[in-house]
Amino acid sequence: MRNTTSKVGAVAGAAAMVAGAALAFGTATAGAEPEAGGQVVRYTLTSGAPYQFQVFYLTAQPASKDAYNADAYAYAKRETITVGPDAPWVVETTLADPQWAILQVSSTTKGGVGAPNAHCDIAVGDQIIAAQDAPYSVWCQGTQW
Repeated sequence: MRNTTSKVGAVAGAAAMVAGAALAFGTATAGAEPEAGGQVVRYTLTSGAPYQFQVFYLTAQPASKDAYNADAYAYAKRETITVGPDAPWVVETTLADPQWAILQVSSTTKGGVGAPNAHCDIAVGDQIIAAQDAPYSVWCQGTQW
């Protein structure tokens, strides 16, 4: 029994070391776990002037729409950001099927302020798979939605 306990402790210790190394050396992909054999998906948001936006985007691919519907925030992230002509917002993640990518953007512009003229796009490598321009809020998505 003592031998088994030692092996379990060693396995747990090794797992903790691997997890710690992953945290220390992991990539900055908005909290997403890279998909094995996946493709790098790049979300981009630009605007004509400095504005604040709320963005919602997929960071990890769910197994199905049912899995996504059961707990969307296990696969997606929402944050408030500031974007300007010289300061685009760009985030990359890895998805097995890039057509799951989605980026929803809402302008937080208040009355009396001109339209931010937002632009979003989703790219896989050099290919844009979705893009939209609108005065305030934009929505880019792959074909899985």
